[in-house]
Amino acid sequence: MEISFARRMEKFQPGIFNVLDDKKKELEQAGRKVYNLSIGTPDFQPDRHVMEALSQAALLPENYKYSLTERPELVAAVQNWYRRRYGVALAADELMAVYGSQEGLTHIGLTICDPGDVVLVPNPGYPIFEMGPFLCGAEIAYYDLLPENGYLPDLDAIPEKTARAAKLMVVSYPANPVCVAAPRSFYEKLIDFAKRYQIVIIHDNAYSEIIYDGREGISFLSIPGAKEVGIEYNSLSKTYNLTGARISFVLGNRDVVRKFRTLRSQIDYGTFLPVQFAAVAALNGPQDSVARNRAEYQARRDALCGGFRSIGWSVPDSQGSMFVWAPLPEGYSNSVNFCFELLEKTGLLCTPGSAFGSLGEGYVRFALVQPVEVMREIVASVAESGILNRK
Repeated sequence: MEISFARRMEKFQPGIFNVLDDKKKELEQAGRKVYNLSIGTPDFQPDRHVMEALSQAALLPENYKYSLTERPELVAAVQNWYRRRYGVALAADELMAVYGSQEGLTHIGLTICDPGDVVLVPNPGYPIFEMGPFLCGAEIAYYDLLPENGYLPDLDAIPEKTARAAKLMVVSYPANPVCVAAPRSFYEKLIDFAKRYQIVIIHDNAYSEIIYDGREGISFLSIPGAKEVGIEYNSLSKTYNLTGARISFVLGNRDVVRKFRTLRSQIDYGTFLPVQFAAVAALNGPQDSVARNRAEYQARRDALCGGFRSIGWSVPDSQGSMFVWAPLPEGYSNSVNFCFELLEKTGLLCTPGSAFGSLGEGYVRFALVQPVEVMREIVASVAESGILNRK
């Protein structure tokens, strides 16, 4: 029998990541050393007290039942963390746990958008920002993130017709992949824009704790009026190195949170209870590792970006996130071809910018997931390869 699949599946192709991974395996099988800076998975360990909280909870049989909702101590931990960290007060009905921001961003469009509704998403941007709206049949309208504008959206440049038609807008700072932070003044303009055109704002705040050079990691919700127009996602994945535990939170506008909870009650039975206990331990416990990991990420950034600049590759310092956004060296114009050549000549694996949208072409993204000494090895390998000498 020949099975006919949904046309939407044509959007989901194996793509460049699988091809690059196959090439990586080929080099490793040949005995070549490969430096994998393609995927943003932290290489730091979770804190001991967090792992112990999860382990102890996992030994209790009653914790294997459906959780259905957040435990009261988890709600209190999130409220206290947001108050301490951002000065933001959250009511219990203004927050909800989700199975990672990826899941939350995928499903939120089903709560807000009908087929044909317009959603504003960044270009370049993290792929799930458009994939979630696509799955609910929304029409995607891209807004440009350009280096000459500091990779901030020019809200005045969004056509009036598009702004009036838009129902939802996805924003994320510190931004993956472009690695910049946004000032408070931008969020003030964003909230005015959302009110003027009646647009719901979704702010992905995965990297507010991984920010460099003394910058301020900002919560969208700390800006007056934010709760009137939108919600924010905040994740424990990168801040506390809990990527596999899959726990994030959607916070802000209580009407959106309530309606989203209703939707998720039909597709989910709540976050595994031992993971909730781990989250409480992370949020309430010592925060030393957050500052320590941030300093280490910055040292890695300095070694990689500064090292590349020292050998003639003009790579700017990342302002935030665990990534580096690098323009292609002189003489290159295709990010996919460059990635293959870089991998072949140096063993360095990165992500082509074209994977993040049309305006990502001409760039590559590196993840800061190797220690400083390895970053120095990488710079030396690139220098020795001669790949920067192409004219």
